[in-house]
Amino acid sequence: MPAGNILVADDDAAIRTVLNQALSRAGYEVRSTSNAATLWRWVSQGEGDLVITDVVMPDENAFELIPRMKKLRPELPIIVMSAQNTFMTAIRASERGAYEYLPKPFDLKELIGIVGRALSEPKDKPRNAARPEEVDQIPLVGRSAAMQEIYRLLARLMQTDLTVMITGESGTGKELVARALHDYGKRRGGPFVAINMAAIPRDLIESELFGHEKGAFTGANTRSTGRFEQAEGGTLFLDEIGDMPMEAQTRLLRVLQQGEYTTVGGRTPIKTDVRIVAATNKDLRILIQQGLFREDLFFRLNVVPLRLPPLRERAEDVPDLIRHFFMLAEREGLPRKQIDPAALERLKKYPWPGNVREIENLARRLAALYPHEVITLPVIEAELTQPAVTPEIDTTAPDNLSAAVERNLARYFAGFPDGLPPPGLYHRILREVEHPLLTAALTATRGNQIRAADLLGVNRNTLRKKIRDLDIQVIRTTT
Repeated sequence: MPAGNILVADDDAAIRTVLNQALSRAGYEVRSTSNAATLWRWVSQGEGDLVITDVVMPDENAFELIPRMKKLRPELPIIVMSAQNTFMTAIRASERGAYEYLPKPFDLKELIGIVGRALSEPKDKPRNAARPEEVDQIPLVGRSAAMQEIYRLLARLMQTDLTVMITGESGTGKELVARALHDYGKRRGGPFVAINMAAIPRDLIESELFGHEKGAFTGANTRSTGRFEQAEGGTLFLDEIGDMPMEAQTRLLRVLQQGEYTTVGGRTPIKTDVRIVAATNKDLRILIQQGLFREDLFFRLNVVPLRLPPLRERAEDVPDLIRHFFMLAEREGLPRKQIDPAALERLKKYPWPGNVREIENLARRLAALYPHEVITLPVIEAELTQPAVTPEIDTTAPDNLSAAVERNLARYFAGFPDGLPPPGLYHRILREVEHPLLTAALTATRGNQIRAADLLGVNRNTLRKKIRDLDIQVIRTTT
């Protein structure tokens, strides 16, 4: 471990003591202070090999001091710690050239590891340039440990062009994260262009992505620019990437490999300069196994994987989120609302199947429909316990597959005490359906796997693999 002199600045004496002891045990010399003026004097005199500083100091904010320290000593690593554990704290720390950001409370072993890495790195390694303008909006809300990890990762990604794959359930805020990567990144001066693969007809996706020439197909009366061209110099957000058809996946892979594309009906290659951010609520590895997603494209897109946790995994963020959405509703002209502690506790215990989108809708509904300024527990109970609307099945109508599945699922759910089966239901049901479906297709085609694959709409190799995995007996007949 490299030797070094560490300068610590925090107005909390207890924190300074803990840091002094931990760093001293690790073999470092430590000097600590409770104010920014002393820290600046030490740095300006050339003292210290690394700085650890809190953001809020009694005489000056560290975000105002860090640019001066970096200008005077660009090679000096600065670790920022803060109890203001917001997305913008992490971003400001990164923009002002901090080596690392640590939300309080943090693990001392992690801190010692970061100090060791910082002192071991070459001193001439370029750091991120500071961004002078302040931002006045918080794109992401939450102070939970899960969100802190996301903030730290985003801060590291802001000054890069690395491709990012965002995964998470519907309503977790995948597009918000993509926009934050753009708005606070090096391409913020360029356009942010989003395209939802699930919302575009399959035969139009290539035209939407790459544009088309006049006369390329019926109805193409003029030349049209695609999303790649529109996003030139900026960020292209490919939402619901798991719904992209195979043929479009092949063209996208070629673009990512070669850095150029041709329009539909065009012949001249067009160079592209865009940052790709993709998102999905599906497990792409399962789609790969099913032959529905290209593995080579997955690895091209999954350079930096970023998983957004569902709201039930960060229930401690619910109070911040409900207050944030109440504030947004008030700005839009809805009545001001507050919420009492008992109601907040009830919200924290709710599983939030719709995630952040669901809590946003609830906040707007509460602001619009209830006259009380303070939302109480009975109001929340009434909102969260509204019976689900379950359509009645017309038993006189002809039976179909959908109705039969619906009835069986209703009985299956009712077989559990709380009406909720164990997690993993989606893939468990698919596995149960897959065996009879493949068996039926093979039976209908008299065991002809080529015809069965065509009937199912899957690759023949995929079908063969599933036959092996599911141990399906195939009997070929000619009659």
